[in-house]
Amino acid sequence: MRKRNHRSTASRAAVAAVTAAVLGVATLTACDASGGNSPGPKGSTAAAKPSPKPTPAWDTSPRSVAAVGDSITRGFDACTVLSDCPEVSWATGSDAQVKSLAVRLLGKSRARTHSWNYARTGARMADLPAQMARAGAARPELVAVMAGANDACRATAGAMTPVAGFRADFEEALRQLRRAAPKAQVYVMSVPDLKRLWSEGRANPLGKQVWKLGICSSMLADPDAMDAAATARRDAVQQRVEAYNEVLKDVCAKDRRCRSDDGAVFGYRFDEDQLSHWDWFHPSRDGQARLAALAYRGVTAKEPLV
Repeated sequence: MRKRNHRSTASRAAVAAVTAAVLGVATLTACDASGGNSPGPKGSTAAAKPSPKPTPAWDTSPRSVAAVGDSITRGFDACTVLSDCPEVSWATGSDAQVKSLAVRLLGKSRARTHSWNYARTGARMADLPAQMARAGAARPELVAVMAGANDACRATAGAMTPVAGFRADFEEALRQLRRAAPKAQVYVMSVPDLKRLWSEGRANPLGKQVWKLGICSSMLADPDAMDAAATARRDAVQQRVEAYNEVLKDVCAKDRRCRSDDGAVFGYRFDEDQLSHWDWFHPSRDGQARLAALAYRGVTAKEPLV
C-alpha cells in the first residue's frame, strides 16, 4: 500500500509539473502572437499604443481614367490649326502614334468606354474645381491633371495668377473631387518649362511670326529682345512656373491618394519635333506621345518618382 501510494503521489506531482509547464508555454505563446499592442494583464498600468493608420497602396493598374486641364490635354493645334484634337491627347486620346495614358493602362477597347476628357482650352487653375467636380461624378479610378501653363501665360508678367491664389484653387479642386470620388487616385503633371519653349521656338522664323498674334506674351513677346527688361520679364515668368510646380507637389503630397510627377514634365528636354508646327507652342503629336510616356511611367511606378 505504501509503495502504491508513493507511486500515485509521484505520478500526480509529475502530471502537475507537466501541466504547469504546458500552461506556461501556452501563455507565452499567446502573448507573443498577440503582438505589442495587445492589452496587458488585468490591473496593468501600461497603456495600449494605437495602431498606425495604414497608407493605401497605390494601384498601378487603374481601370478607368478621367483627365482635367487645359489646351495641352485637349490636343490643341496638334492635328489642325487653331482646333482641339482630343484624339491625340496624351491623357485619353485614341491615336496610335500617341498611345495615350488611357490606352497604355486600359487597352484600346476599354479606353473608348472608360476614359473621359474634361479639360478645356484656355482653362486656368481657377477652372479646375469645376472640372474636378465633373470628373468625380464619373467615379474614375484615376484622374490625370495637367494645368497651370495658362496661369503663367498672360498678356503681361504682372497679370500672372498669384501663387497663393493658384494654391487655393488647386486645394479646392481636390476637395471637389473628394466629395464625389473619395477613393480616386490623382496623378499631377508639372507645368512645362516655358523658358525652354521660348529658347527652342525662337529659332524658327515662322514660330516668331505666329507668336506676334499674342501667344503667351508674358514669355514669348519680343522673342529676340535680350535687354535687361526682356530678360527680367522672362525670368519672372520662369520663377512663377517653378513656384506653381512647388505648389502642385506640396498640395498633392498632403492627399494620400495623390502623386505628382516631381517635375518630370518641367525637366523634359523637348525640341522642335515636340512642338506644333502651327503655333510652336503646343505639343505636336510627338510631344503628346512623350507626355503620355512620362505619365505612364509615373502612374505605374511602384514608388513615387522622387
